[in-house]
Amino acid sequence: MPIRASGRVGRTIFLIATEESGDRLGAALMKVLRQRLGDAVRFEGVGGQSMAREGLTSLFAIQELSIIGFAGVVKQLPKVLRLIRETVGAVMRAQPDILVIIDSPDFTHRVARRVRARDPAIPIVDYVSPSVWAWRPGRARAMRGYIDHVLALLPFEPREYSRLHGPPCSYVGHPLTEQIGTLRPSLEEQKRRDQAPPALLVLPGSRRSEIRHHVKIFGEALGRLQAEGVAFELILPTMPHLTEMVRESVKDWSVTPRIVAGEPEKRAAFRIAHAALAKSGTVTLELALAGVPMITAYRVGAAEAWILRRAIKANSVILANLVLGENVIPEFLQEDCTPEKLVGALHEVLSDSPMRLRQVEAFAGIGDIMSTGNLSPSVRAADIVLATLRKSRGV
Repeated sequence: MPIRASGRVGRTIFLIATEESGDRLGAALMKVLRQRLGDAVRFEGVGGQSMAREGLTSLFAIQELSIIGFAGVVKQLPKVLRLIRETVGAVMRAQPDILVIIDSPDFTHRVARRVRARDPAIPIVDYVSPSVWAWRPGRARAMRGYIDHVLALLPFEPREYSRLHGPPCSYVGHPLTEQIGTLRPSLEEQKRRDQAPPALLVLPGSRRSEIRHHVKIFGEALGRLQAEGVAFELILPTMPHLTEMVRESVKDWSVTPRIVAGEPEKRAAFRIAHAALAKSGTVTLELALAGVPMITAYRVGAAEAWILRRAIKANSVILANLVLGENVIPEFLQEDCTPEKLVGALHEVLSDSPMRLRQVEAFAGIGDIMSTGNLSPSVRAADIVLATLRKSRGV
């Protein structure tokens, strides 16, 4: 068995994930690490239900950090600072062979900086890059002081870290690349995708604040589209815990969507969809991999809009555009997110317009751009975590 520098048997890996998406990444990473290290590995840290199933007892429930928006962060700042202190203390007591922080940079990077200051010998890997290419690019250079390696989910990110003089960064792959088979239509589903009336997806968001910001504008745009004589079957995918809120939010829409809840149901809707109206975010990558042309929109509160407008440096906020390297998907942000502008774009994306055809052509190659070959993202991530651990420990 391997011996830690402290003299204890085995390896201790401390992981921190405070959102559901990070929890799923952490669980997949833990599974591969256990396959590689067997019973000689012990996990500690912060995570959700997925990581708990892989054997992690979380320091606290990740729901304690379910804070949305600038106002929410300010209101709960004392609690956030307390949890940061408690997490740093737990890392120091565990004296792990390596610390892996997963997404949630506002929390995890504050922990990482404090850990590095207190014990520079603990190697730190950051799984999921903060959006240094979009805003606050100076963070990349600053990360060199406390991050040993960045595991990127997007293929262009290593190039950006090199440009911004950040720490070593490797593309390990996005978990969506393992799910392309559930996103692409069968022959029968492709027939439905091409049939009239076209299936139109509406995706106002996966957070309550996003739904509140988008639901009225989206509903007005879709009502106008229908009033102008455009026929479509409207489908609104959501998550089970949001179903009642969504149902209540759309009750005044003049066009009634078919609401489908849950991940399998969402994927089934993607496979028959002809087009989509979506809020910006990871869902744009899902739609692109599914080959669904779309228009995108996003609104936030006035305070957040003021901050983001001055901070964002990227040419697009749409992940699919950034991966493709060209702005093929129209985006209607903040004051441009109006029913009038959305209706005009919906006409285009539902017809055989140049905009729609350009998206179809671009999406045909996005799977190749994001490919990781024969290794899954979690395997590639585990390889780098173990290589960083061995390099640091001199084994």
